[in-house]
Amino acid sequence: QAFATLIEGMDKSLGDLLDHFDALGVAENTLVFFLGDNGSDAPLGHQHAVACAAPLRGKKGAHYEGGMRVPFIAAWAKENANNANQKQLVIPPGSLQTQVAAVQDLYPTIAKVTGAASPQGHAVDGVDLSKLLTAAPDDSRDQVFLMHYPHSPHRSDYFTTLRDGDWKVIYHYIPSKGSEGERYQLYNLASDPFESTNLADQEPAVLREMVGKLKSGLETHQALYPVSPDDGKTPLVPVIP
Repeated sequence: QAFATLIEGMDKSLGDLLDHFDALGVAENTLVFFLGDNGSDAPLGHQHAVACAAPLRGKKGAHYEGGMRVPFIAAWAKENANNANQKQLVIPPGSLQTQVAAVQDLYPTIAKVTGAASPQGHAVDGVDLSKLLTAAPDDSRDQVFLMHYPHSPHRSDYFTTLRDGDWKVIYHYIPSKGSEGERYQLYNLASDPFESTNLADQEPAVLREMVGKLKSGLETHQALYPVSPDDGKTPLVPVIP
């Protein structure tokens, strides 16, 4: 009942915003992004089970997809096919986009849609989402997502994940009960979106390639690593199997 009340309240608040845009006369020129900042955090089910983020496994803070994926809806506040801005960015109603994107892509997208320029010398991490919002594929986009979480304690301790297309690898710096005692977890998200079958032993070549890419990505970004619990100083750099 409490969860349903929260959903109803969120729906009412969003509706109020859209109505207000309309009352101000700006709805047709207002692009709305509706998304979460992390996976679901509802107090339902175990943190590594298929529960509150079903059908995905895990929740906020977990190394599984339920802790990383978020709902993302983009739409004009009030559709008008004759509106000049909407002609520049046509978002088909009810369309679905399955390519990988991340929250850092919002900044360059907003800059592109509004015609704003980034300050000179300002580093931009994301990539414009405009083409994806039209429901068209964007072959220029890199389908790689790297997430580094060298912290503890939380729902998953000391991990890095890399998704490259359909494959996803999870590297655990200190194997524990939370990692099912494994250092490596490998999943094919196309055939196993629920991350139920660890393919690390069955696909050694894929595992080696994925961990290599993961390690290379961390080096490129000059990532910091957790340290050895033995001396509290030695960085735990990922080991390629």
